Amino acid sequence: MVEPHPSGGYILEELSVGMSAEKRVTVTEDRIAQFAEASDDFNPVHMDEAFAARTAYRGRIAHGLLSASFGSAVVGTILPGAGAIYLSQTLNFHKPVRIGDVAVARATVASIDEAAARVILSCTIHVNDELVMDGEATVRVPRRRRPPKS
Repeated sequence: MVEPHPSGGYILEELSVGMSAEKRVTVTEDRIAQFAEASDDFNPVHMDEAFAARTAYRGRIAHGLLSASFGSAVVGTILPGAGAIYLSQTLNFHKPVRIGDVAVARATVASIDEAAARVILSCTIHVNDELVMDGEATVRVPRRRRPPKS
C-alpha cells in the first residue's frame, strides 16, 4: 500500500504495476445530503426513509456515484495523486451502501502505457470485506513535475 507522494502526486516513471492505495470513508447522512445537493439527485431511495423502506432495499441507500467518488478521491489524492486526469471509468455495482457503512476504496495499477502517459487502475469499494463496487479507470499521469513557481 502506497502513501501520498510528498510532492502530492506520482509521475509516470514512479508507477509500477501492482502499486495500490486505499482510503476509508464513513457514509453519513450529511455526505448523502451534500451529494444530493451537488448532483441534484434527490431520488427518495436516498433521501426518504419511509419511501425507501418500501423498496427492495428495505431502507435508504447511498447514491452509487457517491460511493464511486470515494475511488476518485484515491486517484486524485493518493495514486497517482495530484496532476492525474480521469479519462474514463467503468462501474459495476454489486451491493448497496448505507448510512453508517465504512467504504474502503482501493485503486491498484493494472497496466501502464508509457507512450500515452496513461495507466489503467483496477478500482474496488468494499464494505465489511464485501465487494460493493468495482471497475476500471483510465487515467492520464504527468511525466514530470512542474518546477515550483518563484
